Amino acid sequence: MLFNSYIFVFLFLPIVLLVFALVGKFWHYKAAISWLVISSLFFYGWWNPSYLGLILFSIIFNYAVGVALLGKRKKALLLFGIAGNILLLGYFKYANFFLDNVNYVLGNSMVLEEIILPLAISFFTFQQITYLVDAFNGETREYSFLYYCLFVLFFPQLIAGPIVHHKEMMPQFESGIIYKLKSSNLIIGISIFFIGLFKKTVFADTLAIYATSVFTASEIGIELTFFESWVGAIAYTFQLYFDFSGYSDMAIGIARMFGIILPINFFSPYKANNIADFWRRWHITLSNFIKEYLYYPINLTMTRYAVVNNTNPIIKFIITIIIPMTFVWFLTGLWHGAGWTFILWGLIHGMYLIIFQLWTDIRSYFRWSRDEPTFFGIATSRIVTFTAVIVSFVMFRSESINGAMSMYHSMFGFSGISLPMSFEAKLSVLGEIPEMIGIVYNGMFYNGVLTANPNNIIILLFIMLIIVWFSPNVTEWFRFEKPALRIDGLLKKGGLYWRRNTGFALITIFIASTALMFIQRESEFLYFQF
Repeated sequence: MLFNSYIFVFLFLPIVLLVFALVGKFWHYKAAISWLVISSLFFYGWWNPSYLGLILFSIIFNYAVGVALLGKRKKALLLFGIAGNILLLGYFKYANFFLDNVNYVLGNSMVLEEIILPLAISFFTFQQITYLVDAFNGETREYSFLYYCLFVLFFPQLIAGPIVHHKEMMPQFESGIIYKLKSSNLIIGISIFFIGLFKKTVFADTLAIYATSVFTASEIGIELTFFESWVGAIAYTFQLYFDFSGYSDMAIGIARMFGIILPINFFSPYKANNIADFWRRWHITLSNFIKEYLYYPINLTMTRYAVVNNTNPIIKFIITIIIPMTFVWFLTGLWHGAGWTFILWGLIHGMYLIIFQLWTDIRSYFRWSRDEPTFFGIATSRIVTFTAVIVSFVMFRSESINGAMSMYHSMFGFSGISLPMSFEAKLSVLGEIPEMIGIVYNGMFYNGVLTANPNNIIILLFIMLIIVWFSPNVTEWFRFEKPALRIDGLLKKGGLYWRRNTGFALITIFIASTALMFIQRESEFLYFQF
C-alpha cells in the first residue's frame, strides 16, 4: 500500500488511528499495540501476502538471538545472527545477480527460478542488525515479543526507513502517553504528512515525466543533445530528491499522529558544501549505519595495521582511506540494487569521498583552511558538490551501463553542442572556432525527446533549484515542535517557522488539496525498490 493513494489517505490511516485511540482508551495498551502490529502486517501484505511469512520468520529469528545476547556478550552468537540476516538478504536480493555474472564469466547457462524481491527486505534487515549489535553492547533491554514486532513492523517507517534503533523506539512504544491521541500531535503530523505528499505528487511525479523520457531515449540508442541530456539528469536529480524527501516527511508525519517521533532521515542534502556533508544530510540513518557498522571498524583495523608497520604517508593514505572507502562504497552501491550500475554509482561516491579527504589533508597541511569561508567559496563548493551528485545519479538511474555511457557522452559534449539557430549569426564573429569545438545550430532540443514545451521544464528546474537551495526544510519549519530525533546541532536560530494558527491552517489545506488532486496514478516511491 502506498502513502500516496486515496485508499491509504481516506481509509487505512483514519481507521487505524481511530481504532488505535479507542482500544488504547477503553482496553489495554497491549491491545492497542496488537492492533498496530496487525495493521502494519496488513499494510505490508497488501503488496504481496505470500511474503508475510518471510518477515515474520526474520522477526522471530532476530528476537530470539537478541534475547540470548542480552547481557551475555557472546560474539559467536552475534556473528551467527548477523550472518543469518545477510544470508537471507543475499539470497532474495543477490542470488540471480550473482548467478548471471557467473554465467557470463564461465559461459554457462545455469538458471535459478526467478526470485521476487520482498518489499523492504534491506530496511528491516539492517534495522534488526542494529538491534542485535545494541543487545550485544548492552544498550537495550528485553521487551516483550509484541513490542519487538512493532519495532520492526511499524508501518510509517517499514518500507523505506528511517532505519531506527531499538533503544530509541521501544521507550516510546512503552509509554502510556501515546495511547491517547493528542490534538497537537494530529495537527503537526497531518501538516507534515501533506507537505510530504505535495512533494511526491506535485513535484516528484511531474519531474519523472521529463526524466523518464530522456533516460528511456538514451537506453534505446537515441543520441541526445547536450541540453537534453543535462535536462534529463537534473530532472531526475530533483525527482529523487522530492520523492525521498516526500516519503521521509510522510513517515515522520504519520508516526507523529500516533505520538511517535522518528529520527531525521533527510536534511536538505543539496545545500551541502562538500560530498561528506552531502552524506551527512542524505539518507541520514543509512549513512550512520554504514559509518558505525562498516567504515569505522574497517578504518580502525587498517589504521592499526599502518601504525604497527610504520608505513609512509602515501601508503598510509591508501591503507586507511582508499581501501576502506572503496570496499564500503562497493557494498553501499550493492545494497541499493543488484546491478553494476548501482555498484558503479557507489564506487563513484567512494572516489568523491577519497578525493575530498585528500583535498582536506592538503588544505590542512598547507594551512589553507584557517580563514572563515567566503560567500564565493561556499557558493563554489555547493555548485561543485551539486554537479558531482548530478553526474553520479546518471549511473544510479540508468538501466544499463551502455545507457549511462550514452548519457555521459552527450552531457560532456562528445556529441557536440547544438545551439538555437539564432545563435549562428551572433557567433559568426568567432569564425571557425564554434565549428572546431563541435557547435552546431539545430536547436537545443531538436530530437523531440522532451515532448512538452522545453521552456517549461527549464523554468520548472530553476524553481526546483531555488526551493532546494534557499527554502527551509520541514525540520526547520517545525523546529519548535520537535519534529524528529537526532536533530541537535542541525538547526540554526532565526528564520521562518510553522505556527498553529489560522494562516498556517489555510496554507496546509491548500497544500493538502493540491497534493490530493495530483494523485492521478499511484506511483511507487523510488526507494521502495531498495
